[in-house]
Amino acid sequence: MIDWMEALVLGIVQGATEYLPISSSGHLVIAQHLFGLEEPALFFDIVLHLGTLVAVVWYYRKDIVELIRETLSGLRHLASGNSWKETLTSFPGLRFALLIVVGTVPTAVIGVTFEDTFEQLFGSVRIVGFMLMVTGVVLLLTRRSRPVGRSAEGMTWVDAVIIGIVQGVAITPGISRSGITIGAALLLGIERETAARYSFLLSIPSILGALLLRLKGAEDGVGTAALVLGFGAAALTGYFCLALLVRVVKRGRLSWFAPYCFALGLLAVIFG
Repeated sequence: MIDWMEALVLGIVQGATEYLPISSSGHLVIAQHLFGLEEPALFFDIVLHLGTLVAVVWYYRKDIVELIRETLSGLRHLASGNSWKETLTSFPGLRFALLIVVGTVPTAVIGVTFEDTFEQLFGSVRIVGFMLMVTGVVLLLTRRSRPVGRSAEGMTWVDAVIIGIVQGVAITPGISRSGITIGAALLLGIERETAARYSFLLSIPSILGALLLRLKGAEDGVGTAALVLGFGAAALTGYFCLALLVRVVKRGRLSWFAPYCFALGLLAVIFG
């Protein structure tokens, strides 16, 4: 049973690490290990992820509404007999929404195909440590990205597939989803703001899909108070950390998180 203090700490850990590029899954494995929770509290973990999902939806609520509006308008334009090329040019929101769909496909394939393999990795603190150091390497590589890159209109379908594959790999505990997807986008030559926006909007169907998969066999062994506290802590912390990371990415400082990943990863390998 998780008490209120553990729920609060785990909620803050989830909220901070889901969007900062330091791996939420890796930190939750380490935190649960420190609390002596040998078996992951699966239902509680799902509730924490719902909290961070609320955070990203609220932060990008205007973008989401605009994407839905442009997608519906674009589909009506297409149904009126206009070509795909003309429609995608006239409605960039529809094109961006399709880029998210294209990026989601490889993530879903990897997640469904290797679900059991990834689940087994959650029991190893040392593997988490090694993967945190891999995340650190990717963050360091972003220092080589261009200060000015391609806008959303310049993103290609190949970009979306590559970032989607990278997001699928980030299911590995210790690999930061935000860090590796934003890092990949920057290294592909995409501008900073677009890289962050695409990464976080791409996370929405990914998180929803992962939660649906994990609902199978999830048992509620956690009290209501702990669930509410964990959810609230994850949502609030996630929102502010998301806003912080967007600012960091815009300033080209994503690599600042690399030393932390290296240090925590090394400690996890040594003492895990």
